[in-house]
Amino acid sequence: MKKVEAIIKPFKLDEVKEALQEIGLQGITVTEAKGFGRQKGHTELYRGAEYVVDFLPKVKLELVVDDGMVEKAIEAISASAKTGRIGDGKIFVSAVEEAVRIRTGETGSEAI
Repeated sequence: MKKVEAIIKPFKLDEVKEALQEIGLQGITVTEAKGFGRQKGHTELYRGAEYVVDFLPKVKLELVVDDGMVEKAIEAISASAKTGRIGDGKIFVSAVEEAVRIRTGETGSEAI
């Protein structure tokens, strides 16, 4: 099993969710986040005063998938979250040693 974490632009959330559902994945955790990468924020003008917005709004998606679905999940997220502009986000993949469904006690792939 692998944990796929993706940081994306908030307005792309619905497209990404639909893309993941189309490939048969269900079960996703969404967290609102703020951050910056290479873009390092930007400057805005408010009532004549200039200020720096260095933490930009992002959405963090987390899903745990079987090893065989990792590439499909990455492709679905990449294709649906891409705008071609700076700040599109990142995808991280890490190993998951165990998963347990609290309600039933199922473990491993059955739990996800």
